[in-house]
Amino acid sequence: MSAEEDPVVTYEVRDSIAIIRLNRPRYRNAQNSAVTYALDAAFVQATNDDAVSVIVLGGNGDHFCAGHDIGTPGRDIDQSFERKAVIWWDHVGAEGVDSRFARESEVYLGMCRRWREIPKPVIAMVQGACIAGGLMLAWSCDFIVASDDAFFQDPVVRMGIPGVEYFAHPWVTNPRAAKEMLYTGDRMPAQRAHELGMVNHVVPRDQLEQHTFDLAARIAQMPRLGLALSKKAVNQAEDLQGMRAGMDSVFGLHHAAHAHNAEVGGDSLGGVGVTSIRKASEKP
Repeated sequence: MSAEEDPVVTYEVRDSIAIIRLNRPRYRNAQNSAVTYALDAAFVQATNDDAVSVIVLGGNGDHFCAGHDIGTPGRDIDQSFERKAVIWWDHVGAEGVDSRFARESEVYLGMCRRWREIPKPVIAMVQGACIAGGLMLAWSCDFIVASDDAFFQDPVVRMGIPGVEYFAHPWVTNPRAAKEMLYTGDRMPAQRAHELGMVNHVVPRDQLEQHTFDLAARIAQMPRLGLALSKKAVNQAEDLQGMRAGMDSVFGLHHAAHAHNAEVGGDSLGGVGVTSIRKASEKP
């Protein structure tokens, strides 16, 4: 099977742990719609399997996820998929805000909210780059275990856009750290993310899998319902602190920025691509 024919997400079960991995290493696991729906199918499979107690989300290759696919041959923004997260019309055939709002409500914000409510514990196992859309995947998990060479970054302000769709920045860090992350677009090292409380554990890369699986095995010994109710309790507390309402308000700003870019420059991404973001992010 060629790289183009490989499944975009892999799934396996070891003992009571389901291991789900993004599988586009050639493109640093950039997330297109095919990846989104393959992830969703894997999460549903793990949730419905009584033999699975804990889910681990990772990425094959050197990086966890470089974000939304905005430039690979597999970019599929004009393809239809069966909608799972929200009840809305298909974005294909629509134009402007009508299309962007429909797609991003489903594929990005809606799916991450859906995955946040998975009743089983989900651990993000992060190495290398965790950028923009990759943050959304990691933030929808309960824990983040990172390698010591991992970094976290939301550079989309360079596009004139106030952060990614699943806008959890002030809750997973704090307001001032969130502003610095957005205003600079800089890479946040794993250790700094740990100091801010965004990451649970930082370990050498060669110990990442073992540490994550050991943690998952410990959690798997706990009662299933107790874990599910504890997860719901913490999620509800976050939402009572304004996280869900905050995301709703910022999602409107996000689309105002897209619309401004399209109106002024003819490109909803502000003419900014992967290469320019990467170059701007590299320290001199």
